[in-house]
Amino acid sequence: MLPSHRAYLALAIPLIISTITTPLLGAVDTAVIGHLSHSAYLGGVAVGTLIFNTLYWLFGFLRVSTSAFTAQAAGAQNNDQGIAALMRPLAIALLIGAVFIVLQKPILLASLQLIHPAQDVAAQAAIYFNIRIWGAPLTLVNYVLLGWLMGLSRVKATLFLQISMNVINMVLAIVFTQMMHWNVTGVASATLIAEILACVLGLALVFRSSIWREWKQSGQMNWRGWFGASELKNVMATNLDLMIRTACLLTMFNLFTARSASFGTDQLAANAILLQIHYIMAYFFDGFANASSIMTGQARGAGERKMLQRVIHLSWFWTLVTSVVTGGLYFALKEPLISLFTDNATVISLTGPYNGWLVVFPLAAGLGLVFYGVFTGMTVTYPIRNSMLISLLCFLIALFWCVPHYGNHGLWLSFIVFALGRSLFLVIYLPRLQRI
Repeated sequence: MLPSHRAYLALAIPLIISTITTPLLGAVDTAVIGHLSHSAYLGGVAVGTLIFNTLYWLFGFLRVSTSAFTAQAAGAQNNDQGIAALMRPLAIALLIGAVFIVLQKPILLASLQLIHPAQDVAAQAAIYFNIRIWGAPLTLVNYVLLGWLMGLSRVKATLFLQISMNVINMVLAIVFTQMMHWNVTGVASATLIAEILACVLGLALVFRSSIWREWKQSGQMNWRGWFGASELKNVMATNLDLMIRTACLLTMFNLFTARSASFGTDQLAANAILLQIHYIMAYFFDGFANASSIMTGQARGAGERKMLQRVIHLSWFWTLVTSVVTGGLYFALKEPLISLFTDNATVISLTGPYNGWLVVFPLAAGLGLVFYGVFTGMTVTYPIRNSMLISLLCFLIALFWCVPHYGNHGLWLSFIVFALGRSLFLVIYLPRLQRI
């Protein structure tokens, strides 16, 4: 039976609620810090968050590819493949996280040299980094656990895990900063504690899953099958494409933030707030992308071409609806929304001229954000890699020409050029995908 609009939304809506708690967490951190006495706190958290986004998003394939391979195993009803889809990325996550901890000092120094914030902002960013870095292995393991649960369509478990972690983080951030006056230290400590608790909870959900219990009862440890050369080659090829995609995305955000910092601390803070709102929009689309990824993965695992075509149709429809609704809501609510993040009059005034770019953003980026899930679910990732490389080139050209002429407006125009490019250059590959 082909999935209906109702079935698609039944999967997408809980995933939207789950994924949108991630940017809401960043939004709460920004709002909490934004109401403190000095904009350097907000700038420090913005720079510190950017460093961790660079570290973690570069390995975001741990969640995305885990979800895709797990969904394909579920569609094929193959438990051994399902366990393999968990074990491979777990080993990679632990190794990468350990490397981050060992290299924490050179990572921080290189990051601050690259971004080059003001001295007071850099000092606050260092405080944030030196606390959060100890959660690196746990964060990457959480990516894997979340992706595996998503791939199995364990929507309630995914929702519970994400919301639990982020609510704990939000509550602790408010307590540590507003009641205990730890400032940036409080925000970073809250995140670290939440990451530890989320990892424990995620492992508990995995151990309680039926596929894990059935595998434990069978007593089979298929190490050769899990980590064989041919299996790892397929996984690494997919992950490399996704890693390149993320590197392009992070390069764009790093350049955006660096240019923001060149306009001064207050403008950096204003752009940081607008970016937090952009993340909320983007993660809203990410819920639909996750639903499309799960369904296309199941379609490929089961060999159901008609199901794939149906999921593509659903993805088109709900992307367009969401783009219009999201842009309209921001246009109507932009003033009260901005005021939630800071009461600094200077920073608020600096956001005003650039609100229009966020109204345009959902229309420009929606297709790229949702159809990313369609392609990853099929583990056909070279179109994602190619579209992002071309989009980054377009961004660099726009950045080089627009910023000298139009300042911060030129920076936001370059951002929209990138968003539109990732949509157009990905969608042109759809006819090839439907022939697989």
